[in-house]
Amino acid sequence: MGPVARNVVLVAFIGCDPTRAPSPSPAPAVDSFAPTVEERAAAPPPSGGSEGMVWIPGGEFSMGAADPRQDPSGGPDALADARPIHRVHVDGFWIDRTEVTNAQFAAFVRATGYVTVAERTPRATDFPGAPPENLRAGSVVFAPPAQLEKLDSHYRWWSYVHGASWRHPSGPASNLDGRERYPVVQVAYEDAEAYARWAGKRLPTEAEFEFAARGGLAGKKYAWGDELQPSGRFMANTFQGHFPRSDIGSDGYPGLSPVASFPANRYGIFDIAGNVWEWCSDWYRPDYYAALAAAGVVAGNPRGPGDSFDPTEPNVAKRVQRGGSFLCSNQYCARYLVGSRGRGEPSSGGNHLGFRCVRR
Repeated sequence: MGPVARNVVLVAFIGCDPTRAPSPSPAPAVDSFAPTVEERAAAPPPSGGSEGMVWIPGGEFSMGAADPRQDPSGGPDALADARPIHRVHVDGFWIDRTEVTNAQFAAFVRATGYVTVAERTPRATDFPGAPPENLRAGSVVFAPPAQLEKLDSHYRWWSYVHGASWRHPSGPASNLDGRERYPVVQVAYEDAEAYARWAGKRLPTEAEFEFAARGGLAGKKYAWGDELQPSGRFMANTFQGHFPRSDIGSDGYPGLSPVASFPANRYGIFDIAGNVWEWCSDWYRPDYYAALAAAGVVAGNPRGPGDSFDPTEPNVAKRVQRGGSFLCSNQYCARYLVGSRGRGEPSSGGNHLGFRCVRR
């Protein structure tokens, strides 16, 4: 399941829904990946990083994803918005080794007094026609139904919960006791941006995220290679069991996991697939890759389109999200695939959505 809107009662619901997958504008098909060319200098990485960050050398790579539906772990979505595969160059950058944790976000809130979107009371002017009783602070929480015959609507397993926030990720009865090393969740785009500015960083572009996730490996299905479980080993926190009713936690974690609970990729980055979706700075358009490919040149440090358009919800602007989450399953939404894309309305949060930061 991909990103969802903050409030299923007040605003349009947004998600990774294979039954409603957008189709990019026609463009020349590119079905193969060329080798990644890393720019590894002999000198040490430049200064500018900080504790908990890793230097990504930059270089040129093939960005996007092939249609995965013939793969047993590929899921039912053609990933049409992740094609055509196209060449991109990114300059070197620092990236957080892990997703931002509850402890790190708490330090930001203590230092600044920041109040997240989920903790603010929605304004009637922003949600005309909403019943007054629904204008209460909160966010969406995964709540699988006891019975479900078809995966025909993600409305069935998400609920708007009053009092849900980063401090109370599953609702007012939940808390962060013992979860300091878990990724912070229930953060809207502006919350992630505010933290990044405070930390002297920024959110990654979609191209930076994918370059870092691939770890120099060209055209692999996952951030670690071509097998979901090499030698039977779980490499990311994903969903096992019958989606969405029962996550049996065969990977050791039914739900979220502490950061760095699974192996790092080739660049030393943890949880770049699974665990929580992560905000990127780009606006989302399903035809953006086609526009880049049509230019006929290597795209240099692309920062996304100038505006957003999602044909499934044309009046809702969305930002890109990457990496998938602990709710990703080949039964519904296999967005643990390294080139796949998600999207979400910027004021939305969820208990499967977090972020990490970069710096040049």
